[in-house]
Amino acid sequence: MGQQYDGSIVQINGVYLDYAQGGVRGDRISAIVEDASFSIQRGEKFVIIGPSGCGKTTLLKAIGGFLLPLRGEILLNGSAIKKPGPDRAVVFQDFEQLFAWRTVLGNIVYALQVTRKISKRQAIEKARYYLELVQVAAAADKYPHQLSGGMKQRAAIARALALEPDILLMDEPFGALDAITRGELQIELNEIWKRTGVTIVLVTHSIEEAIFLGSRVLVMSSSPALIREIVDTSRIEDFGDEAFSQLSRHLHSLLIRQKPVTEPVAELAGNAAN
Repeated sequence: MGQQYDGSIVQINGVYLDYAQGGVRGDRISAIVEDASFSIQRGEKFVIIGPSGCGKTTLLKAIGGFLLPLRGEILLNGSAIKKPGPDRAVVFQDFEQLFAWRTVLGNIVYALQVTRKISKRQAIEKARYYLELVQVAAAADKYPHQLSGGMKQRAAIARALALEPDILLMDEPFGALDAITRGELQIELNEIWKRTGVTIVLVTHSIEEAIFLGSRVLVMSSSPALIREIVDTSRIEDFGDEAFSQLSRHLHSLLIRQKPVTEPVAELAGNAAN
């Protein structure tokens, strides 16, 4: 029997995840995530960070319904997640997420008509709104091969947002971009979140990106992954302030040396407001 629902949008209770043959539950190959328990609040930006291969993406896939836990449960709005659904949209790192034979606008219209069952006119209107929101409206009639990597990611984000999901799942969405474009999209994602209020769950390898984008940051240990710490970063937005630097050092210590440090991290978010 699962734990009592705590009212959060996502509740993860004692979850164990593994790699299985054929990509489904089956013969255990290796433990990836062990005994994970935490909640994600509605409207927050929840970032997952950890060493390579620790199970960050595996955990994200489980929230998306693409993997089932061996043990434990994952609740979405109080109901167990059993499969993918339109209440969760995913943006991947891969630039080739869009259908090559459809325009940017056509990609979004198609997704809306398939998942939301709305008229073409309604789908076009909604698609244009979200293309404008992510600053890619000028490329509406272009095909994916005509876009830069950054523009492709903007279009993929627009498509995901147009579905108006409860949760936007993002698996290292800016990891393959150059530093300048990555920085621009980080700022834009924060602005999009402020305007839409959508719950975001994002996986990254970048400590700075985690602090800048996250309301909270979950730090995972090496595989088999355990939750080392969940850090409140909600008040920190400036790369240059001292609280940002202190949190960066703390997360670096957790990830690189895999041991805690003595800095009073619980106080850092409060210091950022001073």
